Amino acid sequence: MNAPWALSIDVEEYFQVANLREVFPEQGWDGLESRLDHGMDALLAALERHGARATFFFLGWVAERRPDVVRRCLAAGHEIASHGWAHAFLWDIGEQGLERELERTEQALVAACGVRPLGFRASNFTLTRRTFWAFEVLARRGYVYDSSIHPVRHPTYGVPDFEPGLSRVPTQAGRAIVELPVATARMLGRNLPVGGGGYFRLLPLSVTRAALASVERSRRPVVLYFHPWEFDPAQPRVAVGALRRFRHYVNLARTLPRLEELLARRPSTTMRELLQQAGAWPEGT
Repeated sequence: MNAPWALSIDVEEYFQVANLREVFPEQGWDGLESRLDHGMDALLAALERHGARATFFFLGWVAERRPDVVRRCLAAGHEIASHGWAHAFLWDIGEQGLERELERTEQALVAACGVRPLGFRASNFTLTRRTFWAFEVLARRGYVYDSSIHPVRHPTYGVPDFEPGLSRVPTQAGRAIVELPVATARMLGRNLPVGGGGYFRLLPLSVTRAALASVERSRRPVVLYFHPWEFDPAQPRVAVGALRRFRHYVNLARTLPRLEELLARRPSTTMRELLQQAGAWPEGT
């Protein structure tokens, strides 16, 4: 039997994503219609149908306003993790800002479901060489793993020479942080993103399956990531640049059937379970 894949969900509203941030400033978020349930209902139902589990990286902003969604995920057997507070880029908030965001999100998640997160994913994979200080913050706050580094070349983020599989990052705090990036496939001398997001919606599913199979042949764990808004094709369309509009809206109606086809062929599990199976989870944690 093939090894399970880890499925991860970055829980955020459609108006909080980077591609639309110029249209929806944070100070206006509370005045916008929430569409979180549209995507979460579809996702959670699909996971239940296939007996699959996932890690849900919650924005603290969402967890504070929708503790019922946090509790619903935990009750269904999924892992609860942190996505920071308000989807800010790490280089914009700095080390002290990250410390505050993590603490605030931890408080919201504990208040919602009684679970303190041990995993973290930064907004838009903005843990890069210039923000490696984030590992020190995570270690000080007792996190076990991170999934913020994307080992690809990209105009905004990416650490193309970083280990694309599981690794440990030492810190001055005296404990290493396990880094578990989303899946990339090695092609033409480069790591290409195949683990979810717009690439999953754009590429034919046969191509995605073949790429993920190549990741497994390299003996690397497969981590996929999605967002609730990717399962909400009826969400409002807003006026942004052509490239950003394409990235956000391309093939939204295909996300759910494609994910269901993957889940029908292969079980998915949580990030924590994958790390435990790999022997990378600290005993007693």
